[in-house]
Amino acid sequence: MRLLAALLGVVAVLVLAGVAHNTTTGITSDITSGATKVHGLSTTLAGLLSGVAVLLVPFAFSVERLARRDGLRLADCVLAAVLAYCLTLGMDWWVVRGAGEGIRDALTRSPQPGGGVTDPVHGYLVPVIAYMTTAAAGCRPRWRVALWSVVILNGGTELISGYTAPMSLVLTVLLGLTVAYGTRYAIGSPNARPTGRNLLVELRRAGFRPVGAHRAPDGPGGTHRYYVAQQQGPPLDVHVIDREQQASGFFYRLWRRMRLRSVAVRPSPRSPRQALEHEALISYAAAAAGARAPRLAATAELGPDAVILVYEHLAGRTLDELPDAEVTDDLLTGLWESVRALQERQIAHRRLTGESLLAVPQGPGHLVNLSHGDIAAGDFVLRMDIAQLLTTVALRAGPGRAVTTAAGVLGPARVAAALPLLQPIGLSRSTRADLRRFNRERKAGTPAGGEGSTDGDLLSRIRRHILDMVPETPAAPVRLERFRPRTLFTSIGGAFAVYSLLTTFPATQIDLAGMNGAWVLAAFAAAALSHLAAAMCLIGFVPGRLPFGRTLLAQLAGSFVKLVTPAAVGGVALNTRFLQKAGIRPVQAVASVGVSQLAGLACHLVLLFTFGYIGGMEQGRDLAPSRTVVAGLLTAAVLVLTVTAVPPLRRYVVARLRPLLAGVVPHLLDLLQRPYRLAVGFGGYLLLTAAFVACLDASLRAFGGSASIAAVAVVFLTANAVGSAAPTPGGIGAIEGALIGTFVGLAHVPIEIATPAVLLYRVLVFWLPVLPGWACFGYLQRKDAL
Repeated sequence: MRLLAALLGVVAVLVLAGVAHNTTTGITSDITSGATKVHGLSTTLAGLLSGVAVLLVPFAFSVERLARRDGLRLADCVLAAVLAYCLTLGMDWWVVRGAGEGIRDALTRSPQPGGGVTDPVHGYLVPVIAYMTTAAAGCRPRWRVALWSVVILNGGTELISGYTAPMSLVLTVLLGLTVAYGTRYAIGSPNARPTGRNLLVELRRAGFRPVGAHRAPDGPGGTHRYYVAQQQGPPLDVHVIDREQQASGFFYRLWRRMRLRSVAVRPSPRSPRQALEHEALISYAAAAAGARAPRLAATAELGPDAVILVYEHLAGRTLDELPDAEVTDDLLTGLWESVRALQERQIAHRRLTGESLLAVPQGPGHLVNLSHGDIAAGDFVLRMDIAQLLTTVALRAGPGRAVTTAAGVLGPARVAAALPLLQPIGLSRSTRADLRRFNRERKAGTPAGGEGSTDGDLLSRIRRHILDMVPETPAAPVRLERFRPRTLFTSIGGAFAVYSLLTTFPATQIDLAGMNGAWVLAAFAAAALSHLAAAMCLIGFVPGRLPFGRTLLAQLAGSFVKLVTPAAVGGVALNTRFLQKAGIRPVQAVASVGVSQLAGLACHLVLLFTFGYIGGMEQGRDLAPSRTVVAGLLTAAVLVLTVTAVPPLRRYVVARLRPLLAGVVPHLLDLLQRPYRLAVGFGGYLLLTAAFVACLDASLRAFGGSASIAAVAVVFLTANAVGSAAPTPGGIGAIEGALIGTFVGLAHVPIEIATPAVLLYRVLVFWLPVLPGWACFGYLQRKDAL
């Protein structure tokens, strides 16, 4: 990412230098005039000191690395410096010989009148920046501070003295960074994690007497753990925290912080040192509270990028590793007692998953993995801990035992207070995955928990047990999210709609003064009628009764959904979801939408053939169909024969059609027993086509054009088929091009009339319903109808 950012910066500087000539010249002039106010002696001294320091800093760093026997890192740095120097030579040659005059003027200056020009790129700063940036992966912050201090001082003095240009200085820094990040990307970052030998040396320095260390399973977040045996004394558990471990899962944590309220997510430490201090503080606080947890024996630092925490070893197995028979009520009670001890001192654990609950032989349960905890936690966070542990225990012991053991220790009121927080979004990532697996296995008839099968998912069953215990408990869920993913998609869809509208329909293409207002109103009325017809199409092919009002709102909502989905996908998905929320079983809902789509396809083909035939009669004045219809029929016949004759294609088509026909055909046979519904459905499709054709015809007449109804119908049906096959949202681009092309090619409408007419039509049927569709979409979601 840094390499790409640096490359983009280099390109931006060169483009700015070539395009914004006056701007770069003005900046240079301003700096030159301001530099006259700086005393010459100060500039000379600063330049001398910075020139020495800019070479002394890399030299001092090299001496330190050699003293630490880190020659491999120095080799990487030297390679980056050599490549950077070669790049500066090539860049200087290109600017002087091959670049345009604007770039040359922006990157060079003439310090003395009549003298030569300065170098476009600093031949010594670029290698120094590349050298130290390559080394920055493992060096301490003080080296980075020293480097950039001398670079800024040196560059500033060169700029004030008139020996460089502002754009040249910026380009120098970006080229050094580009080479450094490119070298690090190509070679790989050095492994800063401590070795086992370093670990044992540091433990001996802390007063322990280790004889061997073995890697143990990693902890949450990728924390490295070691089991260390001692000559005398109990064994140790050593946790290693380094920068690589802190960087893992960065994007997931960022998404959680953006999506959830701040109280639901704990900020991550910015350095290993901060992580050590935080975990040590929580461990000492938990021990003072009386919670059963491993005792922290020592902490230490391992180099600049790693720290260790040394715990006394606790032999045992986590709750995830225990068989169901060993998950006893005594074990669960002991775990709840430790949680109560933490909560009485306002300490939150924040990660009460199965891997954080330890069962020791012949003893009560212990809490481990305290690194994510908080002190002085608020009531909200404490209740989230209870909700998390309830879910974790219910996954292993069932919701009944989870609620009973929790109430026996915390009390019914405290357990009931966690009810509004029993939401998947508030649980840990691993718990959400376990919940999905549990509910999926339970639907398949193999429940993973310890109780018999009952209705509802696991969280619903926990809620019912709590409500049975405390009936007056408020059950409304607490809002944990700042926004929902569908809100984000809605915002993206709205932004895409505005952008597409502004870029696709420039105002200069539509002569508003020349439009006929009466025909525009007629086109608007026809576009509005299309939504009523779409509601009829859906109602006619559904076995149950649908409220016409909400069905109409669902079709309007489909106008918004089409913004972010292809034209043939969004409406199908929305109608299926709407039918399921209306109480229709999923199988019937899919079959109903399938029958509706199949009927629409049949009507579309029949109407296209009919209007094409009529169009041919109008042009030729005979009964022979037009060449377009003949060509279309022959093409369709050839495609069918090809699919039938080629076995792989035949198997592919049959495999795709069999699931559709298996559900659609029985449903269609059932609808044949209800001719009224079939009449409504097919009548809706005829009305829908008539409305769109009327809207397109009125849009054409609004700009003074005209064509026969048959020709307009063929134009619409052809373009609609193209738009349904196009992968763009709502068929954007494809439908407009097909409409204009068929108007000009088939109906012989001049392009200067066809273009604004098509744009007006698309505004009325696609863009204008977007805002009402968005409002209907939100209303139906609030009413749990979508």
